[in-house]
Amino acid sequence: MHLSTHNWMRAEPLETTLKRIKKFGYESIEISGEPEQYKTKETRALLKEHGIRCWGAVTLMLGERNLAAKDQGQRERSVQYVKDVLTMVSELDGEIITLVPATVGKVVPDATEEEEWKWVVDATRECFTHAKKVGVRVAVEPLNRFETYLFNRGEQALALADAVSPECGVCLDAYHIHMEEFDVKEAIQKAGKRLFDFHVADNNRFAAGLGTINWKQLVGWLREAGYDGALTNEFVAPVDRTPANRYPDMVERNPVDISPEQLKFIQDHGSSVLTEKFYTDQMRITAETLLPLIK
Repeated sequence: MHLSTHNWMRAEPLETTLKRIKKFGYESIEISGEPEQYKTKETRALLKEHGIRCWGAVTLMLGERNLAAKDQGQRERSVQYVKDVLTMVSELDGEIITLVPATVGKVVPDATEEEEWKWVVDATRECFTHAKKVGVRVAVEPLNRFETYLFNRGEQALALADAVSPECGVCLDAYHIHMEEFDVKEAIQKAGKRLFDFHVADNNRFAAGLGTINWKQLVGWLREAGYDGALTNEFVAPVDRTPANRYPDMVERNPVDISPEQLKFIQDHGSSVLTEKFYTDQMRITAETLLPLIK
């Protein structure tokens, strides 16, 4: 196992992110799934300069992105988006994409279970076919029920993976599985060799080590299951708007270089644009918590 991180949680130049995570012992990055933001030739050079490899990318299913959409045109555009992310990862020598099939924040279905299942299976198969062509693995990620109604548990993600291909896998997230699984250890064991990626945030979605998850035990379960991929940092620190706030200086009051869509995506997760100091501390705490357990 090695330590990785997402970078969608704070809008900043990639070079700033790479300098920070290298200092704390991160080995790779799971880059934000926005192909238009990254010129792959320049990004490859930056990664090489800072000694950080691309582990992969996560699909940011915001706006109209939805592989289970009722509208065929919307599904087709969503498939093309996922293909573009896959191509970006391939050009960055990455290994994987974390695929969130449905729009994050959409919690009400538009059709019957049978209709949506057919749509999402067909769309994911098309994405998987492209993934095979460009040499990138696909891992379906379930989210908690407050972010999506479609896939909330590992066995649901496995059902989609099974319907697509024996070579399609799943990604589990410590934050989500501690909300949704009947048994966290069992969920990891069921995924087994199909567990291609693992995201980390504590039960309160702060950095690993700032909540109640037993990380030593969890890493042990991953090791028992034969997992040897990334532990990808994905804290989305919730903003406290009351006098009980433990971190009064966590929010960046004058954010720059962030699109309205990205800002909404972060706010829909209960967070906001974080100050550089607070964000850096979260990166550091995750590394200090997890690196001794995986070295």
